[in-house]
Amino acid sequence: MDIQKLQRLVIDALEDVKAQDIKVFNTTHITSLFDRVVIASGASNRQTRALAESVAESAKRSKIPIIAYEGQDTGEWVLLDLGDIVVHCMQPSIRQYYNLEEVWGDKPVRVKLLPQSTQPIAPQSFDEPFDPVD
Repeated sequence: MDIQKLQRLVIDALEDVKAQDIKVFNTTHITSLFDRVVIASGASNRQTRALAESVAESAKRSKIPIIAYEGQDTGEWVLLDLGDIVVHCMQPSIRQYYNLEEVWGDKPVRVKLLPQSTQPIAPQSFDEPFDPVD
């Protein structure tokens, strides 16, 4: 499958589960291991796992081998390696901390996204005390 079709398959699978702040980066100038990095955020651990599962199911239906599938146990950061594309489904606070956009992001790929998919999720602040009454 060519890179544009694979990229579209990944984006559509992420958008099916309401991924937010989807970014796609061309990495051919940085590494020969893969051509694209896709980063997406989910609002909860459950959603982050669901994002990755949606991509994995779409890949399986299209007979695309999954080389690695890591992080499903916690759901904070789930990684899928589809060979030409590596997909990172992350919680906003984890995404902000690791800042993968700085590592891979110097060549963003322009892709058509749903409006909801471009909205960032504000990372949860852990400085504020948890009040179960609210």
